[in-house]
Amino acid sequence: MTTFAVACVQLEASSGDNLGLIGRKVQQVTGRFPWVQMIVFGELCAFGADPANAQPMPGPAEDHLRNIAAKHGVWLIPGSLYESDGERIFNTAPVIDPTGEVVARHRKLYPFLPYEKGIACGEEHTVFDIPDVGRFGLSICYDMWFPETSRALAWKGAEVIIHPSLTNTIDRDLEVSIARANAGMNQCYFLDVNNAGDLGYGRSVIVGPEGDVIHEAGTTGSIAPVVLDLDRVRRTRRDGVMGLGQVLKSFRDGKASYPQYGETATSSYLKGLGPLSMTGTKPDLPDAAD
Repeated sequence: MTTFAVACVQLEASSGDNLGLIGRKVQQVTGRFPWVQMIVFGELCAFGADPANAQPMPGPAEDHLRNIAAKHGVWLIPGSLYESDGERIFNTAPVIDPTGEVVARHRKLYPFLPYEKGIACGEEHTVFDIPDVGRFGLSICYDMWFPETSRALAWKGAEVIIHPSLTNTIDRDLEVSIARANAGMNQCYFLDVNNAGDLGYGRSVIVGPEGDVIHEAGTTGSIAPVVLDLDRVRRTRRDGVMGLGQVLKSFRDGKASYPQYGETATSSYLKGLGPLSMTGTKPDLPDAAD
């Protein structure tokens, strides 16, 4: 049996420097659950959602997080940080191994526009391997609203998708459903780790490869350690969800093409929806004579 233990930390924090709090939580998790091999936090929990705190990566904040991982000998996904790269800012989640090395960085593909103003879009679907365990994928918050992102990770072999979130809006209930759907459609574990306190409404959810909710947190700070069974993913992908739909095989073998993909793809319908703007902003309307 191939297993891997992950602790999802729903951090209750405020905007500002939370690096010390993250370090104390890692120490708490490893002290109480010494069998945990990876610790995951929510999106932007290190400093909150303020692009003014953006740093280059590598940089001081990431180095501090690397030291935490190495000190405790665990895989660490510390949510995400705003990353400065020249004149651009990305929302980036690093993956740090137990020696303190950064093995991957995922730049959020779909910033929550128009609200996450000024944040550049990432372009790569991020996977990384844990030796003798399996392949993991990484996405961030709004990414999961686009089913193509999770399907791309499954296409690249991800058996577990780690998904830091920062949701402090009334659509959290819908996001829990989306997490379940992504897990079921791709027969993978989906770990959606939200923040609590000023940085989120909680309700982090751990979903199994048949869309089953293994754990859903409340709305305050919490720690949820869980042992993932990678063989269950492999059986489900081989034999079907609940012994039924073998979705990834059908996707692989299907003959359908999708007109929305490709560099030259356009949609007159989508163009007609108007610009991406804040809710309540009135679009420019043509004159009556037009």
